[in-house]
Amino acid sequence: MKTVNLKVKRFDPATRKSKFQDYQVEVDDSAAVLDAIIEVREYQDETLAVRCSCRSAICGSCAMRVNGHAKLACMTKVSSVSPNGETIVVEPLGNAEPVKDLVADMGPFWAKVKQVQPWLKPSLPAPDREYIAPQEAMQDLVGAVNCIMCGACVSDCTVLEVDKNFIGPAALAKAYRFVGDPRETQTARDERLSQLSKYGGIWDCTHCYECVQVCPKDVAPMERILDIRRAAVAAGFRDNNGTRHSDSFARSVKHTGSLDEFRLLPESLGLDDIAAQLKFVPTALRAIAKGKVPSPLHHKRPGAEHVTRIFDEMEKE
Repeated sequence: MKTVNLKVKRFDPATRKSKFQDYQVEVDDSAAVLDAIIEVREYQDETLAVRCSCRSAICGSCAMRVNGHAKLACMTKVSSVSPNGETIVVEPLGNAEPVKDLVADMGPFWAKVKQVQPWLKPSLPAPDREYIAPQEAMQDLVGAVNCIMCGACVSDCTVLEVDKNFIGPAALAKAYRFVGDPRETQTARDERLSQLSKYGGIWDCTHCYECVQVCPKDVAPMERILDIRRAAVAAGFRDNNGTRHSDSFARSVKHTGSLDEFRLLPESLGLDDIAAQLKFVPTALRAIAKGKVPSPLHHKRPGAEHVTRIFDEMEKE
């Protein structure tokens, strides 16, 4: 048996206040964090609210933050997060309003999923039996299909912490499941890519890798977002800040061997969009005051020709 010290974040819906409460329980050496929480609920504090179901890492309902990172409590061993008896801090999912204690409101999460229209839009008329897709074409979608919608990636998404308009990694990974499906009509695919290329969509991801690290099913949502970006650019959806930012970044590095930060913002917004650039004047003034504005004198770095050669070789492929 192993003694486990839990520090659980409690939320009271009546007062709308949160507090941490300490518990100590005895569990088997092979126990998961969820086992310890259930032990508390069943034998120490029946008022503790927690959402769980299958306890087999399939339903995703027991997702919560353990020691600051989103995890499935049922597949997180106590021994892995508290090898030497350290206190385990348990909190509800981030980027979500708590309902009570460890139970988070998943309504906004599902609204984001519905926003990407998570259903196939095949051609009509429908076949007599079913739409057939070649196995090799579906292999690429295995990762996205493995998503159990637990919300771990959304919990730790750094973009959602500052911009609730972002669709989020889970919904975008689900969107890729249909963007990459060969049974989807070209018209429907283009409509998806057009919508996903707008503000709040694929170009708002900052590549922080948090969603990749916390995903319990190796869906790698950020990689799926990058896949959609490539598909959108290839389909011609280039009139957006994200594509211009990517082009400016690549162009600068290709020709000079390093990033010209001074040109990155205006080229991303569009050199002819003066109104959009003027909105960033206050930010620029604060950056100047802090000495954070890059030099406009950007020079070609020694060895830049080798970087250019790599770009040329990749572009040939």
